[in-house]
Amino acid sequence: MSIIRLIKPSNSPKIDRVATLGLLGVSNSLAYRIAEIERHLHSGARWMEKATSVSGTAHVADRIGVGAGPFRMDAANDDWGAWVQVLGSTDTPISTGFAYFDPHQIIIHDVERANTYFVQMARGETGDAALLAGSYTEFLYDAATTKDTAIIPVQTGRAPAGSKVWARCMISGVDTGWMDFYIGLHEYEG
Repeated sequence: MSIIRLIKPSNSPKIDRVATLGLLGVSNSLAYRIAEIERHLHSGARWMEKATSVSGTAHVADRIGVGAGPFRMDAANDDWGAWVQVLGSTDTPISTGFAYFDPHQIIIHDVERANTYFVQMARGETGDAALLAGSYTEFLYDAATTKDTAIIPVQTGRAPAGSKVWARCMISGVDTGWMDFYIGLHEYEG
């Protein structure tokens, strides 16, 4: 004999009829996660270039059009070049009220060599510290010519505003190879 239980309908409203606070709501809730995805896919970008007047590791980037031009990273001899800081501790938030950001793209402005560039982008107090902590991402760029330009997507996690961001590059089997680039960010309120 099987027992059938009737479940009394809840007086709670259905989830698709309830307003949520999105990224200002409960962290990691379903509504929060959906708002995070929506913001990432449908938000505006803020683009940065090298600061006209750098202040230590706090201020290294200005908004495009008011800074000193693209950032430059340079490969070493068949090895990773030095870390270049692309965001300082006071460079974010760019827009008032935002608490997080993620680097989402770089625009390659110019390169020294027609070659394959390997790039690491890291978030931490220093580039080496970020590398040790595992808070970095990697991608590559195949430059067909020396004046080759491109938009490269960057896949990273969200970072608290005020986080420092670093980048470096390498070209396998080659001594030196600079890359000039701008960095684009998405910002999040919570």
